[in-house]
Parts: sequence; structure tokens; C-alpha cells
Amino acid sequence: MKINSMVLAHSLLARTIRLMQPQADPFIVPVCHDELELLYQDESLLLINKPASLLTLSGQHPLNQDSVHFRLIKDFPTATMLHRLDFGTSGILIVALKKDINAHIGKQFQQTKITKTYTAMLHGHLTEDEGCIDLPIAKDKPNFPLAKICHVTGKNAVTQYQVIERLTDSFATRVQFSPITGRTHQLRIHSNAIGHPILGCDLYATDVAFFMAPRLMLHATSIEFDHPVTGERIKGVSPCPF
Repeated sequence: MKINSMVLAHSLLARTIRLMQPQADPFIVPVCHDELELLYQDESLLLINKPASLLTLSGQHPLNQDSVHFRLIKDFPTATMLHRLDFGTSGILIVALKKDINAHIGKQFQQTKITKTYTAMLHGHLTEDEGCIDLPIAKDKPNFPLAKICHVTGKNAVTQYQVIERLTDSFATRVQFSPITGRTHQLRIHSNAIGHPILGCDLYATDVAFFMAPRLMLHATSIEFDHPVTGERIKGVSPCPF
């Protein structure tokens, strides 16, 4: 099943009108007591598991200093972040320990040679067992930090999905996302666009979906890339905590 603009009318009917949960100004992140988990280490790079409710990089506000990078450089002073996960998203990240490693893996990202999967809990029961969502995404400048589906100024955004489980004790579906592109908030926006927002999403979910979970139910489960030194195809896995 391929989903494009033809299904948007259904999703608009399915959701309530709400832009986002109230945000503080400035937004101060709550203290994260969970530790980083080191999944893999060699002289070139790290694979780490980021807990939910932790920034990938420190924010500008002094109270938003705690982050994955801030914690890592205490033990790995040369560590640089190759990519990010949203504050509320947990899961696997690649960290470079050398400049040339950063450049090599960064080029793999640019050339879409890196593959990733995410596990998510969506509101409702998806009809199809698998599909592809092909809807362009653009910044929604009047409603920052939101983004939106836009066929005029939006950039190409493609997400494949596969149903893992339809929960019988709650109106939700566990899915595996395989994003082909990497737009900001892509998985949140695409799931919401088809009428099945991610549970616990404070930016795009309906109130019902938001209050169904204590956190954003999105986890970066796996990532595959070519090791910059050995050329070996590496697959890192972080088991989903929910």
C-alpha cells in the first residue's frame, strides 16, 4: 500500500484540532536520570543507546546543558555526533571518535548508504500490514518547531512501515518504520498524516493519543553502516524498551 495526498482527507477527519501540547518559553528539559548505554566501542567509533528525555546535543539555555554529547566528552573528549534523535526518542546512535571517521560516515549518510529501523506505537489499528508513506515535508515557520506536509515547498520524504502487532488490550499498533529519507520529525508527521499518530507525541498527536503513553513511543532500534576502517558492514541493535 502506498500512501500519498489522496489519503490525507481521511487523516484530517480522524484527528482533533490541536497543534501541540503547551510548551514553556524558554523550554527547559526535565532532568534525565537514565544513563547512556555503551553498545559497541573501538578506536574509531561508538554505538550508544540514548535514553528518552535526553537531548542529543546541549541546548543554548544553561539549564539545557545535559545531553548525550555533554556526557560523552567527559570520557571521550574527541567524540562528535553524526546524527541526532529527538529529545523524546530513545535508541541507537553512532558517535565518531576521529575527524576522518566523522567525514567518512557523514558521507554514507549523504549517500543514503546507512539504513535505520525504528519501533513505534501508533494510535488505532492500521488496516494494511505494510506500506509506504510518500509525502513531502516542509518547515511550518508560523508554528515553529512544527513541520508539515506541503506539496509546494516540501522536500521529498519517504517512510516504509510494517505492522508488528495490533494490540488487543489497547487501541494501538506496534510498527517497524524504515525511513528512506531523514527529514526532521518525519516519522511523527507521516504517522499523523495517515491518521495514526505516535502515542505520547507532544507535537503532532491528538490529545487521546498523547495521553495514552508516559513518553514518546518511538525507539531507534537498529542502524547499519560500513565501518570506515575495515569496510565491514556493521549492524547495531538496541532492543525496544516498550
